[in-house]
Amino acid sequence: MTERSPSAWTQAWLIARKDLAIERRTGEIVVTGGFFGALLAILTSVAFYEGPAGAHHLAPGAIWIATAFSAVLALGRTWQREREDGALDALLAGPVSRPAVFFGKAIGVAVFLVAIELVVVPLVSLMLHVNLGAIVGPLALLLGLATVGVAASGTLFGAMTVRTRARELILAAVLFPLLTPTLIVGVAATRDLIDGATVSELGDWIKLLAMFDFVFVVGGAVVFGPVIEA
Repeated sequence: MTERSPSAWTQAWLIARKDLAIERRTGEIVVTGGFFGALLAILTSVAFYEGPAGAHHLAPGAIWIATAFSAVLALGRTWQREREDGALDALLAGPVSRPAVFFGKAIGVAVFLVAIELVVVPLVSLMLHVNLGAIVGPLALLLGLATVGVAASGTLFGAMTVRTRARELILAAVLFPLLTPTLIVGVAATRDLIDGATVSELGDWIKLLAMFDFVFVVGGAVVFGPVIEA
């Protein structure tokens, strides 16, 4: 009787668990990304501060700018690990489906981004006097949807640049234009949320984020194989 290979979802979880185990041991992505995101949040908050009355209007930009730039930092380091010592070639040589590699890497990146957001969002709310307790649920929904799209698209384009020398520069140049619609929707929805909008009133923004997620996740899973083996 031949031994059955693990399912694609099991393979994806094993890959994600590998990345999380490395990060738990080193802490380099979350610590570096957290400090970088915190610095961007502080600089943005201080540079554009115009007094208590309008401070909360700066919060959406501070949150999403810090998250976007921290995401590129996390993605670059995640794929750098795979490049070192031929780890990526060893992974691809095994009996692992390419969509499983995509989802496994994307899950790991998403967890890293959530950890960074847990640093950035409370810091911004503290500096800009945003009542985080009143909006924490809807804001978590918006950030969660955006994180899925950023992780999926970043994983795909990170795979494209993994074998290039200037991968961080190329990744940023390719990824930021692609993420522009997601970031604009995220900023607009967060602005409305802070101004008192309910979840139902944010329905159109949420649908747009979900649509972007669908395109990035499905498209990434389909084309990841040819991209990573190119």
